[in-house]
Amino acid sequence: MALPHLTISPPDGQLRGENADGCYHDGRRILSRCELRAGAGEPVILQSSQTAADHTRFVGTVRLTGDRSPDPDIRLERLRRADGSERLTFRSSASRPIRLPVDLRLGTDLAELGAAATGRPGPDLRPAVHGAGLRWSGPGAHAAITATPAPDDALASAGLLRWELELPPGGTRTIDLRLTLELTPPETPHTGPYPALRPAAPRPRTARPQRLWTARLESDDPRADALFAASLDDLHGLLTRDPHTPTDLYTAGGIPWRPGLSPAEALWSARMLLPLGTHLAAGTLRLLARTQHTAPGPDHGRLPGPLRDAGPHAPPSCTGTEATLLFPTVLAEARRWGLPDHETEHLLPTAERCLDWLLRTSATGRPPYIPDPAPTGPYRCETQAHAHRAALLGADLLDAYGQPRADDLREWAARLRTHFRTDFWYEDRYGGRPTALITPQGHPSTHLGSTTAHLLDTGLLGGGRHAPGLLDPVRTAQLATLLAGPAMDTGWGLRSLSAKEQGHNPFGHRSGAVRPHESAVAAAGLAAAGHEPAANSLLKGVLDASESFGHRLPEMYAGEQRTTGATPVPHPAACRPASVAAAGAVHLLLTLAGLRPDVPGGTLTLRPVAGAPLGALQFTGLRAAGRPLAVRISRLGMGMVEEVADGLRLKP
Repeated sequence: MALPHLTISPPDGQLRGENADGCYHDGRRILSRCELRAGAGEPVILQSSQTAADHTRFVGTVRLTGDRSPDPDIRLERLRRADGSERLTFRSSASRPIRLPVDLRLGTDLAELGAAATGRPGPDLRPAVHGAGLRWSGPGAHAAITATPAPDDALASAGLLRWELELPPGGTRTIDLRLTLELTPPETPHTGPYPALRPAAPRPRTARPQRLWTARLESDDPRADALFAASLDDLHGLLTRDPHTPTDLYTAGGIPWRPGLSPAEALWSARMLLPLGTHLAAGTLRLLARTQHTAPGPDHGRLPGPLRDAGPHAPPSCTGTEATLLFPTVLAEARRWGLPDHETEHLLPTAERCLDWLLRTSATGRPPYIPDPAPTGPYRCETQAHAHRAALLGADLLDAYGQPRADDLREWAARLRTHFRTDFWYEDRYGGRPTALITPQGHPSTHLGSTTAHLLDTGLLGGGRHAPGLLDPVRTAQLATLLAGPAMDTGWGLRSLSAKEQGHNPFGHRSGAVRPHESAVAAAGLAAAGHEPAANSLLKGVLDASESFGHRLPEMYAGEQRTTGATPVPHPAACRPASVAAAGAVHLLLTLAGLRPDVPGGTLTLRPVAGAPLGALQFTGLRAAGRPLAVRISRLGMGMVEEVADGLRLKP
């Protein structure tokens, strides 16, 4: 993938028009069939590997008609890029000239990704010979494939291109294929069950973003290095430019289900990647600022976002509420990492409107809780955690620029803490647990899930200090015990719903599946609160799970208990890659360093996780104050800053 380009294929590289396989541009399938035959039949693919986020290499052999030797004379290398372009290279080891017939059977339905992925694509379109290739036309679009060298024969009725390649002894021949998609105005109004093709006017063409991050991890555990590198590679593939402001970047939600903007997930990814630089956070914040509701009314200041399933014990939540509360948090923490003042000040009015929405929305109820969705939804514990963090970090931000209402926010946060510690804790004989939500009628729901981990994520204030949390130290310790127990920790990461709860389903999106980014949030929060054994257990579990996925973590996987010799079971509907999973993996590994910057205050705090669970490690290519940052952690857990911006002093 290199969004808006995406190619999905089986391990042998043959596209047979099955399932969601194909080459896509901006959610439209350009090519659904690309079947290669050479010599006596299909190549035998011996190895396939995704060498980077945007291309895959297939290596195989070609048998010739009449071959009797077990040793093949022809090798094939098939290099495919995310945009569907391919290079087919045939290499001969024969001592004689070889005449090699090559056929490519091609086809497309120009289906939308959602339709193809759910098994309801359109019919195959009839191709026409077009220059050195074929062309297909459908409602609103034309797709074409061009070959170099031009085929010796093209059969439009069969969608077939043919070559007779002459390979001298030890010789090499290549065929290059290139796909194009042209959007045209639809001739009739769209009435189908899936979204219409995007506007007839061509979208502005923008170059793929350059590699935004150069960070590296070198540790005693090579799996951690591989997970860090693969996660950054996935995130580069998911980087997307705002077509109207190409300098603004954000990460798409994931492949194949969410190749566009998911506001809350884009903010989470940007926040987790702040140690790698503030460029992504600034672009994401600017993009979302342009979507904010600014018209008078109850939604004034809120960011838009769709509803999201919340599991069997709660109605859907609103991602717009989460994004609205995340916005001031990400801006405040980006400033701590070195976002320049002029960029911060440009975004400050949007953050102020988010915080004003918070105060107005909470004022409609007593106690001062934020409903989700507003104004009639339940009061969720994680929403109160997001709001409390936004208020404290937002007040810190407003103070820094001499803006009013900082005291109002701190006063509101103090009242929230007082009420929350009474209303949102369920006492039982096992020590109690957080209340998951309270209905508008005041009825509590006490199911235990991974969203309680957000109570541990308090946010970063000046001087490398964490903001106070909604739970006191005793209850924080009890939550740490619950999260570390087998009902929540599968051994591969946190379940989204405890195995002891009614409605638990290991494959449930929010009812039992493991979502790696929530495990990362929990591990970071546990480490910051001093519960390092529980944090280390989660970290090692997710790292172990990543091996089964080639170090490319999916959005979620089955929350089945780990047993000897078992591996985590993939989830059939998970995005892979997914921005929050990849960013969560980076966040999880960076937790080991315990970095807490305060660029405006000129300090950097380094508090590594005790015990050095992965042995010695070194991070290079991090960024603080816009300059490179490198840190090393010894096998004894001692931290050392090896490279840092001038003007930043290490704070004990």
